[in-house]
Amino acid sequence: MRGLIALTPLLVFIVIYLVTSIVAGDFYKVPITVAFAISSIYAVAISRGRGLIKRIAVFNRGAGSNQMLLMLWIFVLAGAFANSAKVLGSIDATVNLMLTLLPAEMLLPGLFLAACLISLSVGTSFGTIVALAPIAVGLANQTGADPVLMMTTVVGGAFFGDNLSFISDTTIVATTTQGCKMADKFRVNIGIVLPAAVLILILYAVIGNGISAPTDLPPINFLLVVPYLAVLITALMGLNVLIVLALGSLLTGIIGMATGHDDLFSWFHAMGDGIIGMGELIIITMMAGGMLEIIRANGGIDYVIRAMTSRVHTKRGAELTIGFMAAIVTICTANNTVALITVGNIARQIAMQFNIDPRKAASLLDTMSCCAQGLLPYGAHLLLASSMAGCSPVELIPQLYYPMLLGIFAITAAIFRYPRRYS
Repeated sequence: MRGLIALTPLLVFIVIYLVTSIVAGDFYKVPITVAFAISSIYAVAISRGRGLIKRIAVFNRGAGSNQMLLMLWIFVLAGAFANSAKVLGSIDATVNLMLTLLPAEMLLPGLFLAACLISLSVGTSFGTIVALAPIAVGLANQTGADPVLMMTTVVGGAFFGDNLSFISDTTIVATTTQGCKMADKFRVNIGIVLPAAVLILILYAVIGNGISAPTDLPPINFLLVVPYLAVLITALMGLNVLIVLALGSLLTGIIGMATGHDDLFSWFHAMGDGIIGMGELIIITMMAGGMLEIIRANGGIDYVIRAMTSRVHTKRGAELTIGFMAAIVTICTANNTVALITVGNIARQIAMQFNIDPRKAASLLDTMSCCAQGLLPYGAHLLLASSMAGCSPVELIPQLYYPMLLGIFAITAAIFRYPRRYS
């Protein structure tokens, strides 16, 4: 019972933000910051066995964890780069270059493939969204396409690489906890997710037929494209996302001052305005981290794991349990890497008990955690994407076709026991 009560702050958030917004028919009716503030206060209030100061300390531990602070630094640098690039004109120049190189009907498939390639190279969906989100918004503005659709295309491609990349955190954790090689897990994974990616690519090609490119494109100033090319190339080279964003911001300043577009102080102001624009996102992320840490400390995640593993009797049921356990704990932690660290050893015990191939177990863990992370309205990925697109994170969910299909194919792989060689 205590474990069930520990999960109620998540329910409070869902009711205040999602349910109320759906009833009102407007996702801007309830500010997400207020929903998180109320659910965070509730989480602190229901914690038992500790004094108020200790309960707040648990909340602070989650809000200020190493992973959380790393994300906040990314937000700060992403805001600085995105706004300084926008003020300089780099985003418009990069968008015009893409419109010149690609036919309008191929913009969606091209954006999806670019996100797949970058995320596969850098091993992080988050870094991919940071790199491509401004371009997606710029393409939407230039073509009149739906900015939500453009943004969800980037998010989908970002999770393709996050799920498959050899340097992805989730891949490393999944293979390490299950005791298999990354290359073996990749072979299983590709058999499950490649059909989903191909179907999504075809879907985007069909949807993209309705997009028309502007005919009066201005001449492209290739010097202004340099900051974005540097960001994309260094991302593909696998550099740390913090270095990538810092380099991009530095180049906007150098080029801006060299061309006379900016001086030192206007560049500083552009970066400062971008950082300030990330303020709400930083606050939301910290409150979410604190609330979810209290849920974990109060036994909410342990309760979920016990409930899911208590009635496993068949191989098919065991595979489904491994997948759903990864997804639900991701929902409870809003971080798929943390979720896999949490459930990895339990999943291995289930796999050994039912003689499940560790490569298949690792693949299901990784795939279902990426599916859940890609659909979380309070996860850092959708919060960042929605802030860039200027919409509510919930508005992104109906058009997140790839994460949805990813989950469907993973569940199907468990039910019908494929790929056969690993089942």
